[in-house]
Amino acid sequence: MKNIFFGILTLILTANLQAQAIKYQISFENAVHHEAEIKATFTNVGPGIFSVRMGRSSPGRYAIHEFAKNVYNLKATDATGKNLKIHRPNPYQWDISDHNGEVNVSYTLYADRGDGTYAQVDETHAHLNIPATFIYSPTLTDREIMVAIDLRNDLNWKVATQLEQLSETQFRAPDFQYFMDSPIEISDYSLRQFEVEQNGKSQTIEFVLHHNGTESELDTYFEQVKKIVLAQKDVFGELPNFDFGKYTFLACYIPNVSGDGMEHRNSTILTDREGLAEGGMRNNIGTVSHEFFHAWNVERIRPQSLEPFNYAEANMSGELWFAEGFTSYYTNLILSRAGIITPEEYIEGLTGTFNYVWNSPGRQFFNPIEMSYQAPFVDAATSVDPVNRDNTFISYYSYGSVLGLALDLSLRENKLNLDDYMKLVWETFGKSETPYTIAALHQTLVQYAGKEFGDHFFDYYIYKSEMPNYGNLLQSVGVVLKQATNQPYFGASVAINQFGAGIVQRNTQIGSPAYKAGLERGDVIMAVNNTPLAPNQNFSDFISQYKVGDTLKVAYTRFSIPKSTTVILTENPGYTIQLLEKEGAKPSKKVLRNRKGWLKVE
Repeated sequence: MKNIFFGILTLILTANLQAQAIKYQISFENAVHHEAEIKATFTNVGPGIFSVRMGRSSPGRYAIHEFAKNVYNLKATDATGKNLKIHRPNPYQWDISDHNGEVNVSYTLYADRGDGTYAQVDETHAHLNIPATFIYSPTLTDREIMVAIDLRNDLNWKVATQLEQLSETQFRAPDFQYFMDSPIEISDYSLRQFEVEQNGKSQTIEFVLHHNGTESELDTYFEQVKKIVLAQKDVFGELPNFDFGKYTFLACYIPNVSGDGMEHRNSTILTDREGLAEGGMRNNIGTVSHEFFHAWNVERIRPQSLEPFNYAEANMSGELWFAEGFTSYYTNLILSRAGIITPEEYIEGLTGTFNYVWNSPGRQFFNPIEMSYQAPFVDAATSVDPVNRDNTFISYYSYGSVLGLALDLSLRENKLNLDDYMKLVWETFGKSETPYTIAALHQTLVQYAGKEFGDHFFDYYIYKSEMPNYGNLLQSVGVVLKQATNQPYFGASVAINQFGAGIVQRNTQIGSPAYKAGLERGDVIMAVNNTPLAPNQNFSDFISQYKVGDTLKVAYTRFSIPKSTTVILTENPGYTIQLLEKEGAKPSKKVLRNRKGWLKVE
């Protein structure tokens, strides 16, 4: 009798929860004009004004996006079909009154950007990031959510998502936070899967690809994806326990999307205009590596500053140098370890990022933590006023990446390594999903490598903006960091048009010859040492005819007013990074062992 009683009680509670579930229905009859029709049902709503709103930010993005701008034709009714009063207290909220405990909202969504933040609806697919698509109630975030999708059978559409699948067209999220973090791809996609055994159970890794290429191309690409998954598993020692036992790559490599990648708890968005046969086979695989690493680092190894993610405002985090930057460090390192790129390609590929960070004047203004704070202004944020980020900002992706390189090589000099530090961070914070702070990362490094080492790294390179000795660190693995010599440096990005006018493209860098000479973005260089610039000439090639220390008389216009100045050329501050063997030298056996341990190569 007791079992029967509890069984009946469970059924009653389940039925009650289902009755309170928020229900959405979405259809795409007018997909050709980028419209979706959406209905939302909210039941057991308390008395008084009931508010719904569109999100203003999106998981993995930190800026404001104002998704409400694409919503129109919004109507609200009660359970009897009566039209309800709607008031707009602000641009992204609708206050609904005179309801009877049930509110049904319908609206049209315009969607035409396929990437990791927005939504795109056309007759190729319905690519849905949830905050950009679905209205929500801020007072009902603990309720489960049911989504019904009306498929376009004439287009052979099917659904891929990390949401729990109840049927071909019915899906469920346990609560608001999971729902908002669960993108949906609806298209005539191809699918590949493989199983990873771990601790006596199997988890499914699936790769969904919406593209215009061949199945054979996908087969080749998927083999690379598998290598990446297994190489990253080796870093942490295990895969995360994915909800519903599955991780899904949602890839769209079609001409009408925008290039992007965006991590989610059990899935990732991958978008690019290049198909696999048009360069995507090589050019898109780095995003696969980066986003899958986030399944550990940022999704489960989670900054306290992002918990819970606030969809009503910008989200600021001082930990992005670690969450995004260390992930960026591993992005190409994993490609090398997996054999997708060669060690030489990986090492020489460090050059651009290193020069960007090393030579940026931004370090005199912000440390890595404060660079991370800039994310709401730079992470797909939009503004119309000019800014001075060429001189004040270093991407936390790049900054954190070169710091990850330095930490890895520094640890290896002490017979430790970054992989094992990441494992400790995973064991301490990720597996239990305990949010971390910068102080906690600092303490974990002290625990792993000792107080002197841990304090030095954080005190000088995280809390301050000093730079490690990369020359010595790279030398320990047989890699040469060498500055370009006797190459003249002008210090401005100049594009010469078809009329022979050299337009300064960006703010000149603080301390550069062009900056000291007073040249600025928008200035138009007409002649150097009384020699007119040739139409469509490469400005760097033009400057290369001179020598370090030469003084150039530059004739230019600003706001159509003729001016002149003198530029004294300095030595190019850029470095090259390459294997010691390219210098004609032979690494020692110890150095080769160090390199092998770092790159995991035979």
